[in-house]
Amino acid sequence: LGTNVTVLFAEFEEPGAGPKLHTHPYDEVFIVREGRARYTIGDEVIEAEAGDILRVPAQVPHKFVNLGPGRLVSTDIHLSPELIQTDLE
Repeated sequence: LGTNVTVLFAEFEEPGAGPKLHTHPYDEVFIVREGRARYTIGDEVIEAEAGDILRVPAQVPHKFVNLGPGRLVSTDIHLSPELIQTDLE
């Protein structure tokens, strides 16, 4: 679409599911739409739930896990025209 963002619609059914620790060379924004998750952003740990919005600055290691019960649904906005990820775990 010629934009400078990549939008992902993420869904994790199982409690404990989520991506491993990683970084991006750009900022990322998470919009939690359903469920609960524990986000690790740098040294900070945040328990988020539906309606919460979190921002991860470029190059800051981060990950999250579905806390359950039930599924976690989020919209993840990468402030880049392409997804670039470096896994750390």
